[in-house]
Amino acid sequence: MFVSCGSTPQEETGTAPPQTSEARPPQTPSSTLSVPDSLMTRVEEARTRAIDFECPAYFPSDWDAVESQYNAARSLRITNDGELQQATTQFNSIIETYDGLFKRTIPLYAQAREDEIMSARDELVGTGLTRYFPEYLKKADDIALTALDQYEAEDYYTARDTAAAAMDEYDTLLVAARVYLRRQEIIDRGFVVYDVENFDSADEVALAALDNFEAGNRGEAIEGAEEAMLRYNLLLTNGWVTYADDRRVFASFEREMALADKVNIASREAFREADAVFNQAEETFRERRYEGAAILFVDAEALFAIARYDTEIKRQRAVETIRIAEERIEESDEAAIEAERIIEGGSR
Repeated sequence: MFVSCGSTPQEETGTAPPQTSEARPPQTPSSTLSVPDSLMTRVEEARTRAIDFECPAYFPSDWDAVESQYNAARSLRITNDGELQQATTQFNSIIETYDGLFKRTIPLYAQAREDEIMSARDELVGTGLTRYFPEYLKKADDIALTALDQYEAEDYYTARDTAAAAMDEYDTLLVAARVYLRRQEIIDRGFVVYDVENFDSADEVALAALDNFEAGNRGEAIEGAEEAMLRYNLLLTNGWVTYADDRRVFASFEREMALADKVNIASREAFREADAVFNQAEETFRERRYEGAAILFVDAEALFAIARYDTEIKRQRAVETIRIAEERIEESDEAAIEAERIIEGGSR
């Protein structure tokens, strides 16, 4: 860069005014140098690769150190060949550091992805759904194995994307499995009878989601599965409310029968135990914790029934004991009469 001073008009005499030293600005280098674009591209590629595979998360202190070097090198002002050579050496060293961090990170990154996939797969197998639809599990497994082959071939970006696709496949199947399990729970508990119409509607949504999944419409399939899950959840919640109310009626009836049979007197401790569970069930029901209330009402009903049965057994035993005692008394009376007759006959 060149800086020149503006001239002032000459006087009429033709002599130029003298210039002072303050009129000259400081001279700067005529040009600056820069490292080759190819080298900077390599630096950025190495840095981006390290970031893409989460090097900063695995080696934070090492990452901070190389980032400091990277920022310092980018701030260098290069004015001669020596400084250019020094900058080139620094950037090459930074590339080596980024690459070194990447090589240390990639096994950890791959292991983490494998652990995620295996965890999702184990959860999926645990639902039992794969016993009925093994072909879906095989498809997800094939994608995961392809990712492993790509990783071993050091095609890391492709392996990363394929592993993500496998994870997406397992996650989608997990959503379907949860929907299936929720539906099966409603059936197993007998809650379908409480709302057949809405159960059929939920089935229609679930089947539509399955059709979308098989057609490759992943977004629509997930959306449909989530809607089906909401419908099944509502059915299950309402089912617990109705079921808990039914069990409450049965437990109350059993309690009334126990009171009518005087179980609270004849088997006081057993009745108190049953009544405590019944009262706990009532409180849980008032708190709208219907699943817990239903279970407690079932327990209370059983305890009242057991108490009634025990009371009946005790009464039967008491009756039998009285009968035996009466028979013995009768036998004793008869023996006494016979003895008296014998005595009287002997005195004659």
